[in-house]
Amino acid sequence: MLLHLSAAFDLHRDVVPWLAERLSAEAAAPVAGLRAGLDPVENNYENLHVVNVERNGKVIYSCKDSKRNVFFGLYDLQTKKNEHLYTFEKDLQVVSCSVNREKTLLAASFIQSAKEIRNELQPASKCLTLLVEIHPVNNVRVLKAVDSCVWVQFLYPIDERNPFPESHLLLISEEKYIEQFHIQVFREDENRVVIRNSGHLPRDRVVEDFVWAQWDISEQRLYYFVLKKSESILKCIQFYADENFSLIFEVPLDISFGDTGLTLVNFGCEDSQNQEMLSKNLNLRVFTSHTGSLCVCYNKKLDAEERVTYSVFYLHKGYSKTFTTDLGILENQSMKNITFLNLDYYLAVYLPGHFLHLLNTQHPDLMCHSLFLTGEKEKMDLLPDGPLQSLSGALAWDWCSGKLFRVSFNQSSLLHFLWSSPLDYERVAVLHCALARGRNPRVLEVQIIRWIFENMWTCHAFDPIQEFLIASLFWKFCLDISNMDKLLPHSSLRSWNTEIPGVTLVTEDILLPLMKVQSFKGYWEKLNSNLEYVKYAKPRLQYNNNVVRREWRNLISEEKKGKRRSTVYFRNILENAVKVISNLETWTVEPRLAPLFQEEDNHQRLLMGLMVSELKEHLLRNLPVQFIGKKNIEQLVLDYVSKMLDLLCQMLETSWRKHSLHSWVFHFDGRGSTGEFAVFHIMTQILDSVNRMCLPLPPGFHTLYMALGVRCLPLHSLLRYIDDGVLLLTETGVTKLLKDLDNTEKNEKLKFSIVARLPPFIMQKISQLWDHPINSHIISRNYVKRLLQRHRRQSRNSAIDKSSFLIEFLPLNYLIEVLTEMETTRQALNPFEGCDTVDTKFVEETALKQTMILLNLSKNCDN
Repeated sequence: MLLHLSAAFDLHRDVVPWLAERLSAEAAAPVAGLRAGLDPVENNYENLHVVNVERNGKVIYSCKDSKRNVFFGLYDLQTKKNEHLYTFEKDLQVVSCSVNREKTLLAASFIQSAKEIRNELQPASKCLTLLVEIHPVNNVRVLKAVDSCVWVQFLYPIDERNPFPESHLLLISEEKYIEQFHIQVFREDENRVVIRNSGHLPRDRVVEDFVWAQWDISEQRLYYFVLKKSESILKCIQFYADENFSLIFEVPLDISFGDTGLTLVNFGCEDSQNQEMLSKNLNLRVFTSHTGSLCVCYNKKLDAEERVTYSVFYLHKGYSKTFTTDLGILENQSMKNITFLNLDYYLAVYLPGHFLHLLNTQHPDLMCHSLFLTGEKEKMDLLPDGPLQSLSGALAWDWCSGKLFRVSFNQSSLLHFLWSSPLDYERVAVLHCALARGRNPRVLEVQIIRWIFENMWTCHAFDPIQEFLIASLFWKFCLDISNMDKLLPHSSLRSWNTEIPGVTLVTEDILLPLMKVQSFKGYWEKLNSNLEYVKYAKPRLQYNNNVVRREWRNLISEEKKGKRRSTVYFRNILENAVKVISNLETWTVEPRLAPLFQEEDNHQRLLMGLMVSELKEHLLRNLPVQFIGKKNIEQLVLDYVSKMLDLLCQMLETSWRKHSLHSWVFHFDGRGSTGEFAVFHIMTQILDSVNRMCLPLPPGFHTLYMALGVRCLPLHSLLRYIDDGVLLLTETGVTKLLKDLDNTEKNEKLKFSIVARLPPFIMQKISQLWDHPINSHIISRNYVKRLLQRHRRQSRNSAIDKSSFLIEFLPLNYLIEVLTEMETTRQALNPFEGCDTVDTKFVEETALKQTMILLNLSKNCDN
């Protein structure tokens, strides 16, 4: 089961035993049934149900005692304790109930039974709305007595440290208006809390002529639709602690209400009785997340169709997506009740027994970042058969079972599904789900890396190493700071053209919400930033490594040509790399198995430093530095690059452990084992994935890769890797190779092939390490080649002392004469240029030795 539902509250588990103990003296027979765990209906407790869940996690429930009096109780999710709130000594049907934060006032609305109405001396209203002083139980005041239904909801301060100076109560009428009552209380006789001026409570008319409304319990917001001409307009009101409220935004949406009547969402927990009073034909929910996303989920219930169509309006993105899926023949029509659940970064669309659709709200552009499951794959057997009501956060209410669930991703199931699915679009989606909501990130990363190593050659539509690196960095760094998710990449994929079986999709542009206030704080600031980005961010601001790639290649090319940038420039770049490596080492708890970070590896340090420099400039240019702080941004960049290197190190560590290379010592002699061969191929894939994104590798990676290549590959394959630029020859690696290997015929051939392919800047440094005629020949040849390439035809110096050439071999004499002149000119032009141990005398001696070897004269000369 991909979604984990843990019961935070269960009527039968948390309330029934307490009620049974409390009411045992009044109703012994029903109590026996309750204790036995029988259905409440069989015990004549058909009205035992949850009425409301308040913002502070307190659950209000109602039942009737043996005298048919209405009993209200409260269960605290934190303390796990029940308490009695109030009992109405009448046989009434509860519509709604709410208690204020201080638990001094209780508001409730009822429908009077026909018997109660007949007992009244004068014509009575059908619906009563009462306000009761309950600290202690005292006066009861009638707020409304009308024939239409009324729902009640106390406001709660968002900041618990700043309680309201007075209580505020919303009254929602079936007549399609909402009022706010302001209720002041004072203490009387020390403990008694009573209402001040209860005969006249100030009130405001908040909303009129609405057709749909949803209460956001957590953030104290009211979303509602009004019909204006032919348009359905969504509006939002934010309530504040100072008694004020503001209209935040409005936006027209293509949603047809028709004659659906009134629909209320989250004004109490919806049970079967309350549902009869409201519309059954419209399923509509508004969801937000702390990252500034705003989504409207909509499903129009149709009786005749054998398919389900639901739409999600991504208001923070400026488009909507309409999904259609075939259901086949349904056993009963109630199975067509879709549940929408808010999972913060995701929305879950769930139809019991048919499908589960997990929609990515951060980046919904590509379908492969959302997971659609049908049939047996969805594993719905452990989820409720009936619809769920999504409350604040990740809470969901199942009124059929009387349970309040906390909904979360099941990490173990996600990983199991990742291993078992052969479909690329499911793999991408599950990978993001796991990284977005995973616990124990270190353990999760290792498990995903293991999956990558087993399946990277079966992924055809995406590169799992690239996707893992980018997605891990995104979900770790990009959601806590405003706009970061727009500035850094979230995926290695830029498009997805493959259809997802079982569901069709239509995408349409929609109007952006019109913000009605000038200043924003908290969530509204993030939402407004998202909207501004959609309107004005052309071209897109997402970071990529193209500039780094171009600059890095230029630096490498200049190095090969002997050119150098300014010392200050190089020092700044390399200092960035030092900071990254130092930052990374602070995260390292255990010694590394793979021998990395044992050399300078200037090329990788350059790339590392360039990425830090470019990324820092990118963020400083696009983030509000005055609010975040320059030092915080600089540290964020260091953490970002460090984490990327850490993930690459984890890959090598995991492969080292998997193939039991714990005791492996860095060396070149001998043949590689099966484990080394497997690790070499893994490193090849890592190298390819990283190079295509131009990301830095941990210093020492190329040397380690070279050592494994020498030990695992036949010579012709090794040279092909080198010639194709896959395997790079490093100074550290070549130095150790020349020292480790003796001069057997096989090793000489290997050494010669390696030395002949060395870049000049490495050749100059290690030229004297291999004392062999072949090496001298190569050194001399490269020296001559370098001098001739630098030579510009100039008039020859006639003052050369020809008596210095003692060998009577005219071709060699002429060559040495030319080289001597060129060397003299070079040193005169640039006397400070670094000198090596090779000169014309060395070339002359090497040439003679090689000639003697070729003519078989070496033995005669020795004699």
